[in-house]
Amino acid sequence: MADTNDIEAPQITSFVIITLPPSDNPSFGKTITAFTISDEAQPIQSQAPPQSIQETNQELNQQQTSQFFNSSLNRFVSRSPVLISGLVGISVVALFFYMSALQETLFELRDIDDDHNSNSFIFPLYPKVQSDVEFKFGKILDSNYSGIMKTEKISKLTSFRSEVESSAIFPIKGNVYPNGLYYTVMLVGNPPKPYFLDMDTGSDLTWIQCDAPCTSCAKGPHPPYKPSKNYLIPSDDSYCIGLQRNQRNKHCVSCDQCDYEIEYADHSFSAGVLAGDTLHLINSDGSLSKSDIVFGCGYDQQGILLNSLQKTDGIIGLGKSEISLPSQLASQHIIKNVVGHCLPREASDNGYLFLGDDFVPHRQMAIVPMLSSPSMGSYQTELMKISYNGRHLNLNAAYNGPISLVFDSGSSYTYFTEEAYNELVVAVNKDAYNEGLVRDASDDTLPVCWKAEFPVRHLADVSKSFKPLNLQLGSKWWIISTNLRIPPEGYLIINNRGNVCLGVLNGSEVLGKSTMIVGDISMRGQMFVYDNENKRIGWIKSECTRPRRFDKFPVW
Repeated sequence: MADTNDIEAPQITSFVIITLPPSDNPSFGKTITAFTISDEAQPIQSQAPPQSIQETNQELNQQQTSQFFNSSLNRFVSRSPVLISGLVGISVVALFFYMSALQETLFELRDIDDDHNSNSFIFPLYPKVQSDVEFKFGKILDSNYSGIMKTEKISKLTSFRSEVESSAIFPIKGNVYPNGLYYTVMLVGNPPKPYFLDMDTGSDLTWIQCDAPCTSCAKGPHPPYKPSKNYLIPSDDSYCIGLQRNQRNKHCVSCDQCDYEIEYADHSFSAGVLAGDTLHLINSDGSLSKSDIVFGCGYDQQGILLNSLQKTDGIIGLGKSEISLPSQLASQHIIKNVVGHCLPREASDNGYLFLGDDFVPHRQMAIVPMLSSPSMGSYQTELMKISYNGRHLNLNAAYNGPISLVFDSGSSYTYFTEEAYNELVVAVNKDAYNEGLVRDASDDTLPVCWKAEFPVRHLADVSKSFKPLNLQLGSKWWIISTNLRIPPEGYLIINNRGNVCLGVLNGSEVLGKSTMIVGDISMRGQMFVYDNENKRIGWIKSECTRPRRFDKFPVW
């Protein structure tokens, strides 16, 4: 009980104000406002009126307001039909311009709430010497090679991996000219041995030059792979059956080994057998994760491929079929089936290749749907229009079907249909002439080269006179299509003579009338992502110096 000495004299601590409705409109009801007085120096605050009275007032006010607006709206509509139509028209026009401004539609390629249990692996890319125009667009052909290698069978490989919390990351360098394409390193076997492999999104099978013995092999940067005697893939393995499904000869059930032959668009090919071994993946924290994979043991390489193999040991197939490396790792639940690469704009900068979705940026990317059918093994979408400096180029006047645009990291340059190529040469040649450049027929670096009065050292010296290419993808409707913008740096090169050359070529002889290719020259300075999980292709501008979340590359 409190001490009576502590009892203070009564003070006013609160008061209530009751406001009566006006006499001419008693339906407004009463308003009750309560105030409290504090000992501290604080402003007086008003409390809300009791709920029941407040709700009554709100309902009455809403009824009166609703009646007022309904009456006003009826009078407005009846008296101003022209004005109403005008407002609707203005709204439609505003919506059109809003959608037009978003024609390079930005979408998030990855949901931040996705399951993060999968890991991603990043591979280093390195420059490769270029002897001829590189053009790879691989397909499986008839295989007539058998009995060359030892025929020990192995059971289907059981995948395994060590749990890792980080992803691999390495610095890379490369350029389209003069070094050629980009390649990465794979560590295979026990103990792991390095092999430099061309990065190729246009083919599926990963293969390494193999001493089986080798029938026709180039002397690469590393000794040929030697398969263990028990690591040949038998003919009844599911990977073998899937690989040989498109071959002209029937699948050989009784064969002790799985033969393959893959031909590329430049008519070079690799032949060999399937083998299996351990792939070691380097993570960003320096740890290793590993998995058993199936790949080609190539003992017979022919054509231009032999020249490129002087600096590489084979090809890493990054396509969509089940035997591609990303598909194999995804089937083992190591990664999600997502492939990404970021090629540097400048030769002195870094770039990277990654498998899995951890390195897909959270920032929005432009995306288009990925065309998918049994006959489409590459990453492609539908091309609607091409324009140069606002002028549309005819894709193919004699062909009324859809045009497929293939994203192929195995091609150094970009390939157009013959009609689009010819119109582009005419248009670009005018800009070259305005820059003071003249055609140099003696320069065979590429089909079209120009020379200046003095040798050109940097594209920036002349690129201002050329215009960007604009590729409209995904839909014929402009306001909902997505545009891939290719600046002059994405279709021009400077060769060792100081001449300017056009890096877009005529692909009609090898591609036909319905296919075009975006090659490395047009993908530099951007990250491209091929999301096989959601069947879409995305890209975003990037310096490609490092993936997100990394301050610098670890030393490799």
